[in-house]
Amino acid sequence: MVDFFNINWLFVLLTVNLLGVIGLCSLSEARYIKIYSLISGFVQFFTTLLLWIFFDKTNFNVQYNLIYGISSKLNLVYHLGVDGLSLFFVLLSVFLLPICILCSWTTVQHRVKEFHSLLHLLTFLLINVFCVQDLLLFYIFFEGILIPMFLIIGIWGSRDRKIHAAYQFFLYTLAGSVLMLLAIIYLYVNVGSTHYTVLSMYEYSVMENRLLWLALFLSFAVKVPMIPFHIWLPEAHVEAPTAGSVILAGILLKMGTYGLLKFSLPLFPEATVFFHPLVFIMSLIGIIYAACTTIRQVDLKKIIAYSSVGHMNYVTLGILSCNVYGIEGSIYLMIGHGLVSSALFLCVGQLYERYHTRVVLYYGGLVFGMPVFAIYFLFFTLANISLPGTSNFIGEFLVLVGTLSSSTLGAFIASIGVILGAVYAIWLYNRVMFGSVKIEFLKKFSDLNKKEFLLSFVLVVLILITGIYPSLITDYLHVSTYLILEKQL
Repeated sequence: MVDFFNINWLFVLLTVNLLGVIGLCSLSEARYIKIYSLISGFVQFFTTLLLWIFFDKTNFNVQYNLIYGISSKLNLVYHLGVDGLSLFFVLLSVFLLPICILCSWTTVQHRVKEFHSLLHLLTFLLINVFCVQDLLLFYIFFEGILIPMFLIIGIWGSRDRKIHAAYQFFLYTLAGSVLMLLAIIYLYVNVGSTHYTVLSMYEYSVMENRLLWLALFLSFAVKVPMIPFHIWLPEAHVEAPTAGSVILAGILLKMGTYGLLKFSLPLFPEATVFFHPLVFIMSLIGIIYAACTTIRQVDLKKIIAYSSVGHMNYVTLGILSCNVYGIEGSIYLMIGHGLVSSALFLCVGQLYERYHTRVVLYYGGLVFGMPVFAIYFLFFTLANISLPGTSNFIGEFLVLVGTLSSSTLGAFIASIGVILGAVYAIWLYNRVMFGSVKIEFLKKFSDLNKKEFLLSFVLVVLILITGIYPSLITDYLHVSTYLILEKQL
């Protein structure tokens, strides 16, 4: 009898992923490539569900450990493991894989093998980012993700500026991580290792604590992105294919905030307290700035992209509140935003496939010709403004509670961002769905097909479940949150 509790499901997941990449490389016909890619994506997702089911939420240790020595002379070890913090990001990364495959089923017609291989490779790198226990290897996988994403934007992007957007995304985020690399080199020279356990036991001076924290923070802030490091994001979203936008908003933006939680807060607690006012103010400015900028956008993708900037600044606000409510709320909001923003980009992609424009001016009265789409788009719009009963509400509510313990004024300003979010979201829905039909631009209506209906329905169910039953996630976060705050309590 198979003992499922003793199976290393992380090893199984990585094996299935690599077999998926190898299998795709051996196929040549587009139809079989898509089918094999989808089957591989579903197998990986069900494997991740088993990883979640057999995860012990009361265990303080990292689980599903994979340890391979790379170099004894360099004291470098390839160590993967899953804790409560990384568990749901691995689950979200793998969940988005079949979503991206299905939403690209008809839109990606050239270099199909390369496209699906890059999606699987991207998933492999994401799993490593969220599971690796060594800071140097984290940096390698963290930056390695830029390569497949650069290719996805540059090759399969939707408009003429896709090459410019791909280079801007690649160079801007690569340059932003230079300080992290310098910090890692300093740590390796002085500590002798970059493994998380060794780094956590080292005693840093006050100056080391602050400089190292600042170097890591600036690198993570570009990935989040925080204001004023956000310039690359709207352009990348606008030019990326739908699958690229789903991955970018759904999971890639979370790498920066995950890095803050995994490395910055627990390794450098004194610097976290010291820089708290700076990040607090930056987050509040980011929330208000993003909301005001979103209101004046005319491109559907840019509207959702800037709203993502605002939501991710709520996340940093919660993280730097340095209390249980703020940190668990920020993690919950990251997960909820990954679902809601992915759903909104799917909706925009569905409109673009039909009408080949994302300019809001050309739309109007879609509710008459696309009633099913209108219902789904309404739900995702309300979820994006954190309607009670949706996943974003739980996250934003906990973040605001955590922020209130640090600053009443800060919580009040952050609450204004919620109101502004409702303004731009409802105004967008009203402009696209209601009013007179602009027959000079929209000559033929076609509502959602079965595939699009199913994708949207799955996301609706997940957003509702995580919005109504939050302990499904929060019960797994308590141990990791305690370990993050342990040195500050």
